[in-house]
Amino acid sequence: QPSLSFNKVDLAFTRAQSDEFPGTEYDRDPSLPFAIDFVSPRTVRLRFSTRDVPIGDAASLMLAGPVPSSDAWTVEESTDAITWTGPFGQVRLERDPWHVEFRDADGRPVTRTMGPGEPATFSTPVPFSFVRRAEDMGRSTAAAFELQYDEKLFGAGESFTRFDKRGQKMNLSTRDGMGAQTGLLYKPIPFFLSSKGYGMFVHTSAPVTVDFGRSFDQSNVVYSGDEMLDLFVFLGEPRDVLSEYTAITGRSPVPPLWSFGLWMSRITYQSEAEVRDVAAKLRQYRVPADVIHLDTGWFETDWQSNYEFSTSRFDDPAGMIADLGAMGFKVSLWQLPYYTHDNSVYREVVDGGFHVRNAGGSLPEFDATLDFSNPDAVEWYRGKLKGLLDLGVGVIKADFGEGAPLHGVYASGRTGWYEHNLYPLRYNQAVWDVTKEVTGDGIIWGRSAWAGSQRFPLHWGGDAENTNSAMAATLRAGLSMGLSGFTFWSHDVGGFVQRAPRDLYSRWLPFGALSSHIRTHGAPPREPWEYDPGMVEEFRRALGMRYTLMPYIVAQAKRSSELGHPMMRALFFEFPDDPASWLVDDQYLFGSSLLVAPLFSEERGRDVYLPPGAWIDYQTGRLYEGARWHRIEAGVIPIVLLVRDHTVLPHIALAQSTADMDWSAVELRVFSSDDRVATGLFALPDGSVHELSVMPGADAPIADPLGGAVTWRVTR
Repeated sequence: QPSLSFNKVDLAFTRAQSDEFPGTEYDRDPSLPFAIDFVSPRTVRLRFSTRDVPIGDAASLMLAGPVPSSDAWTVEESTDAITWTGPFGQVRLERDPWHVEFRDADGRPVTRTMGPGEPATFSTPVPFSFVRRAEDMGRSTAAAFELQYDEKLFGAGESFTRFDKRGQKMNLSTRDGMGAQTGLLYKPIPFFLSSKGYGMFVHTSAPVTVDFGRSFDQSNVVYSGDEMLDLFVFLGEPRDVLSEYTAITGRSPVPPLWSFGLWMSRITYQSEAEVRDVAAKLRQYRVPADVIHLDTGWFETDWQSNYEFSTSRFDDPAGMIADLGAMGFKVSLWQLPYYTHDNSVYREVVDGGFHVRNAGGSLPEFDATLDFSNPDAVEWYRGKLKGLLDLGVGVIKADFGEGAPLHGVYASGRTGWYEHNLYPLRYNQAVWDVTKEVTGDGIIWGRSAWAGSQRFPLHWGGDAENTNSAMAATLRAGLSMGLSGFTFWSHDVGGFVQRAPRDLYSRWLPFGALSSHIRTHGAPPREPWEYDPGMVEEFRRALGMRYTLMPYIVAQAKRSSELGHPMMRALFFEFPDDPASWLVDDQYLFGSSLLVAPLFSEERGRDVYLPPGAWIDYQTGRLYEGARWHRIEAGVIPIVLLVRDHTVLPHIALAQSTADMDWSAVELRVFSSDDRVATGLFALPDGSVHELSVMPGADAPIADPLGGAVTWRVTR
């Protein structure tokens, strides 16, 4: 209620007057059910109902399967509290006043709910509560948890804003980001983790807003538009938390080997002749590449997605795809699930009832948006994509998906309040499933996502501007995405909106080459020979580095997939006990052994923070001491790349495509400052991950994990 004092009006929370009539029929103080369940030794589930209805489990697209239960927790009960103790922490339920408190394995406070009047203040922090709207009696919830004074928060999806979310208020609802430098999110994920040893997942598809201490510094408030508040709390270091979260929502399977090569693209190739020319020049100029992407221009009318090649500009699509395949190229095709009135498939969608209906339950709201909650619509859509995949197309770009009508009516029986955020997940799965079924390769190239979309890789970072700031924001987004359960993620090298400035393109290229996947895409030109001979040589060097590192990349992809970890990692992910590593957002670890510091200005050197331990420059061999800052100059490839001391990096001979690689001969490059044993990971494209160890002075691994199937050559 409002309060007036000395020329200011404040709004404070207070117990409302009763407005129920008659009082004999409505309960002013209902007893509402809640549940505390133990999912694993590290995972606790809290559920709170805003109505007096039983709490139960229902099928959820966001979850990878039924939620398990754990018997690793013991319970003690007193008149004041109930306390559960597990191997990694403690949960305490205080009876009066009601509180839920979490502690770590050493008994240190992690976080606790905050009730009315906590802490004593002249301000008005939101308590752990729910709101009953007068307008329609609908409910929404606010879960208020205490923040420690030095706590840092990360995740929440592909966020381009400051890496540490403390002090930010984020609206987690899918939206075309329109670039890489706003708070809009192509891929909001209702999950975050804390520097204090925990993470939280808000299990809902309703809109979520998280106030990470912006309104009141001590309070982290999770606002959920769902009438049932369903929170998973994970205890542990970041790597533990991510493994627990992805055990619940699913992990990213490893995409096919060819997807790790270069994707050559622009917006857009307009004809068969143009595509064939690009393919021929990639091989002529010896620029390694595996995929050629055709964006919006392969239809008769640009942007009009009707799933048919233009007959005036593509004489023989099947022949073109086959010829490109013989050259070692896969073909990627753009499309989207919105159909304008002029699109030839518009009537198919509307007449078949495959669209999201407007609030009146009849016509489309704007464009005809395919309703992926309708099995018949999904089957129709699968048929369209199958025709293309049967031609030999390797992958479908699942563009857009953020704009499902919020007020639309869906075949699921729910409105966009619940279906809007779920739309990307349904969309991702539909494309991934049919591609896997027809080609055998589980892959998409998607822009939108929600919790669970990591099960359908892979995704890229949207339409970044062609600036240094956008490049830095893109890295922050990738790090945040990795801390939200996504193993694989990419970005448009050079930025998307305009022609990439040469210097920016040159510096962005090795950043792309040291990401899980690499695509050059955006306003033309994107092909290096359209710049100058020097750019062609820079492409060869950066991509040559990536292609020869393919055994390392594949091994890290497989291990990361198994654990639910990102390939692009924040420094603190590997060094959680190093306070300085929590402060760095313009560097990253590519897998477990490589530290990457892109160049975000025209200077050819930069300040680099190295976590504890020794580090060796990949390009120059220079040794650096860790746990401190260094000014490091980039090598001939314009990026700073360092290797953990005592690391074995497997390399393979350079090939023009992954299809031409010889995996029977592997070079083991040893990066070591002394005579200790060096270790590393190796994996064949279709095999398991193997650990390698090399003794000082040895010319082969200590033990051959592949029994002579590979010839090893050790270099230092």
